Amino acid sequence: MKEKITQMKFTKIFNPYKGLSREIYILAFGRMINAAGSFIFPLLALILTLKIGFNKTDAGYIISASGILFMFSGMIGGKLTDCFGRKKIIIIFNSLGAISYLIAACLDTSNYLVIMIILAGFLMGIAGPASGGLIADITTPKTRDGAYSLFYMAMNVGFTISPIIGGLLLENYLWLLFLLDGVTSLIAVLLTYIFIPESINKTKEKLGEDRKHEKHVEGSILKVLLERPILILFAMVMFGYNFVYSQWCFLYPLHISKIVPNNGPGFYGTLVSFNAFIVITMTPIIVKIISGKKSIGRIFLGGIFYTIGFGMPGFISSVPFLYISVLIITVGEIIVTTSSGPFVVNHTPASHRGRMEAVMPIIMGLGFTIGPAITGTILKVTSIENGWRFVGLVMLIFTFFTYLLYDYDERTKNKSVSSSEMPI
Repeated sequence: MKEKITQMKFTKIFNPYKGLSREIYILAFGRMINAAGSFIFPLLALILTLKIGFNKTDAGYIISASGILFMFSGMIGGKLTDCFGRKKIIIIFNSLGAISYLIAACLDTSNYLVIMIILAGFLMGIAGPASGGLIADITTPKTRDGAYSLFYMAMNVGFTISPIIGGLLLENYLWLLFLLDGVTSLIAVLLTYIFIPESINKTKEKLGEDRKHEKHVEGSILKVLLERPILILFAMVMFGYNFVYSQWCFLYPLHISKIVPNNGPGFYGTLVSFNAFIVITMTPIIVKIISGKKSIGRIFLGGIFYTIGFGMPGFISSVPFLYISVLIITVGEIIVTTSSGPFVVNHTPASHRGRMEAVMPIIMGLGFTIGPAITGTILKVTSIENGWRFVGLVMLIFTFFTYLLYDYDERTKNKSVSSSEMPI
């Protein structure tokens, strides 16, 4: 009897993933394949410094420049998505991005290789809003937490594979990394082409009062944002979170190369896979624990974990403590990632999903874009340890801002309820 009760409690952890549409499971599988072949961007800092020969500061500028172009590509993709549909944009531009990687596989380690990397990111960036719009179209507020959590886990199943392979092949088989990245991207495109129908017609469906923020509206994306200031404030908070999280791909590999000079890429790949393993094993449990809590409150909690996890390397740099740091960061990552996506979609009109999927990441992603450049500049005048202390302080400040945003959201909702209850 006791075993049955335990088994029932265990299976309840997976309830959010049951009963989702077939398209959700196929898209999640496609993301897993794509992530399994995602070798280039996770290792970009090491490719630029170890293989092409850029110094740390210049590598940071290149990564930031790539991020800026990625943001502009999202603006293009958002407009195209709302005008022409999701499926076409995903297939065309993800295919072109994959072909860019296949071309890069034939090039030497030169500036031309950098151009192809940036071009691939730009093209795939155009497809990004279409992918986000598609997911929003085929989910509802009741299923979004489960769907976004499933996508997140699926990607990390892939990420348990790609960093280890990437770390092993980086030294002598860089061309093979580009080839594998391109091929897996094309496989994901093929799944979308065969199994996923166009979803843009769903944006015209009539919605009830429980989804009043998603109702079709007229006007520009700027008008929509001005009518929903909570989204602007939320994006500004996430700017800080992403500034800090960008160091996972920049400052962390550089720090590890200093601590483990003989096998920096390999050890970093191991830590990334450890991160993915924690995501896979703990996401259902953490999502179950925080279910029922408000999204902004969850993100505040995630900020506390980020502050501790990203600040720790500034004080303790031994290898065992790096694993503890990554564990803490990953718990925060699970909380933040599974809470932020549904929050934005639930406050976005269906008519503007593509454009919102482009504009919000521009504000939020700007932190990720400028993070490497700012940290790279700081490293010119101080140590990596002091760089981590700066990052921890930034995270602490933005965690406090999240608390203020939570308070603002509560006061706004209470005011709205009071107004609706006033007698006429």
